Amino acid sequence: MNVTLRDQLKQLRLSGLLQSLEVRLQEAKSSKLDYSEFLELILADELVVRRDRQIARRTKAAAFRDQKSLDEFDFEFNTSVKRKQIYDLAAGDFVRKHHDAILIGPPGVGKSHLVQSIGRQLIRDGFTVYYRSIFDCVRDFLHDEAFEGHDRILNRYLKPDLLILDDMGMKQLPKKSGEFLFEIIMRRHELRSTIMTSNRPLEDWGKLIGDVPAATAILDRFLQDAELIQMTGRSYRLRGRSADKETGSTSAKPANQNPKTGQTRKPGRPANSRKKTSK
Repeated sequence: MNVTLRDQLKQLRLSGLLQSLEVRLQEAKSSKLDYSEFLELILADELVVRRDRQIARRTKAAAFRDQKSLDEFDFEFNTSVKRKQIYDLAAGDFVRKHHDAILIGPPGVGKSHLVQSIGRQLIRDGFTVYYRSIFDCVRDFLHDEAFEGHDRILNRYLKPDLLILDDMGMKQLPKKSGEFLFEIIMRRHELRSTIMTSNRPLEDWGKLIGDVPAATAILDRFLQDAELIQMTGRSYRLRGRSADKETGSTSAKPANQNPKTGQTRKPGRPANSRKKTSK
């Protein structure tokens, strides 16, 4: 490749084409490709590179807490989680329809794993996503409100195709949380999609937010076109501990083992007992 062509490709920011052009030129010669076939190949290379970069940028902007995928989720561990239901969400039809979804269940059943995995899949399909725990969300608004940045932070929550609000119900939220959440849900309602997770039943949200009217208004809008997924079962984090309980701890010492020598005493004779001798 001559220097002039390389410089022109750099000026046009065709880095994908630049990386693969030498290989494609050799392929064109060996396979006797016509001009249109050759052009199709090098343009496809450029599009792949641009797509990969776009996915990387959007994934970084989404601010996921974990980098997990749906393939890593064990659907056999908690059978209450229906594979088809989750993969239907990952297909993105609910986002195209501007509908919502909520996953409800006890801690440890995989809610955060699933919603982040769904978000990562939707990014690959061209959607924009923003992930935030409910605590970070409220903290963002409380912090920026003090510095008159409300509109700026609100735009961050309103702009993405999918907003993920995680960990509702872990603890009671600060004052004014209901106002912030209501504004987000109200402004996104029927315009953008939102996924939430909750460790507590919906009827407890009034107490968690500290504002029963706000919680009622939030759920009234959010549940209008939302898919509700109820998750039950054991915690993934405690499955190792459960296995220990079922099999018994292998490190436990026998009850009749001498703690100093490690030897097992024979049954029938108490420790430190001595045989009486006749006088």
